[in-house]
Amino acid sequence: MNNSRNCLFGKRKSIFEFILLLSITIICVAFTTENGNDFNISKREILFRKIGHELLLQSGDSTSRVLPVKKIAENEYQIRFENELTFQPDSLVNITRRILAEDQLANNYIINVLNCGNSSVAYGYGISKNKDDIASCLGRRQPKACYIIDIKFEPIGINTTKNRYVLGSLSLLAFAGFIFFRSTKPRKTLPDAQFTDIYTLGSTLFDAKNKKLIINGETIVLTGTETRVLLIFASSPNQTIERSRLQKEIWEDDGVIVGRSLDMFISKLRKKLESDSNINIVVVRSKGYKLEISQ
Repeated sequence: MNNSRNCLFGKRKSIFEFILLLSITIICVAFTTENGNDFNISKREILFRKIGHELLLQSGDSTSRVLPVKKIAENEYQIRFENELTFQPDSLVNITRRILAEDQLANNYIINVLNCGNSSVAYGYGISKNKDDIASCLGRRQPKACYIIDIKFEPIGINTTKNRYVLGSLSLLAFAGFIFFRSTKPRKTLPDAQFTDIYTLGSTLFDAKNKKLIINGETIVLTGTETRVLLIFASSPNQTIERSRLQKEIWEDDGVIVGRSLDMFISKLRKKLESDSNINIVVVRSKGYKLEISQ
């Protein structure tokens, strides 16, 4: 029995180690992907500054600075300028389309030119790689003013994908942990150390280790479950054993408790013990069972 349990434990341990390794690999892939995205985002910010630089040149300004790019949300950025500028919508559309074509993550995006004072939209348009662009009022030069270029990209699910990787791996770990720790949980039913004594029950000898009864020289073989049930009774003769305790100790570790199973095994034990009139398993109403042994 020890060998079979050790074999089962070894198999479950190997499964646990495999799932643990797989989960760590998945998490590493997720964060490696995130690191790759960090590189692309850094590159994107350089492209934004390049857009700002070309807009200043188009405005006739070759000396003032493009201020640091500001990240407003996960997929939204703003380009700000040190001084006021003017721009031609056609040029703005062409500059952003050409420069952002170098950004692998920039499939679809909307650009709004905001007035610094009140954030109202002075001009706006949308760019799509797979659909028609949305651009209007081209050819009308905008007056010189303080502008902010707001660029909002269509979400591509990078963070969602990473979160799914992590959550999926944690689910695998939880499942593996359940299997592993369930296999290492000490059984409440009959460890091998208890299969060492021969119990005298009336005129019956109960050999728990070898799962058998000896009554008047006749040997009666018991099943594993019958042995577990009788051993609980033999350990507490003439005492009421609660039905819930019997069910819990016999079947809980197997994961399923069937109400009528206990009655069935009690009935089988009674039949195997019936040739000894000194012992009987009786029902204690509303409580459980008792192994009565006559003195």
